[in-house]
Amino acid sequence: MNDGPVKIEVFAVLCAKCKRMELVVHAASEELPDIDVEIVKNQDLISLRERGVMANPALIIDGEIVAQGTVPSVEETKRLIIKAHEKRMKRGRSD
Repeated sequence: MNDGPVKIEVFAVLCAKCKRMELVVHAASEELPDIDVEIVKNQDLISLRERGVMANPALIIDGEIVAQGTVPSVEETKRLIIKAHEKRMKRGRSD
């Protein structure tokens, strides 16, 4: 059993890379219909710094910073989502 959707946070302010990050995350999640995801956009710079993010845009999946200052490809983003999902499934089996 897992504990809800994979939480994907896109930390982005107004920039071209930020918009691209949003598009990549949405495209990746659409290509993984069997994995439940929750995508949250956050523009709070204080929250960024408190969480250790030093470059914009940033991608955080299930609380782990997986990209910052760069935009991963759709394929790489899918791999990161799958990895987080598999980690949740393993955790669910060991509970």
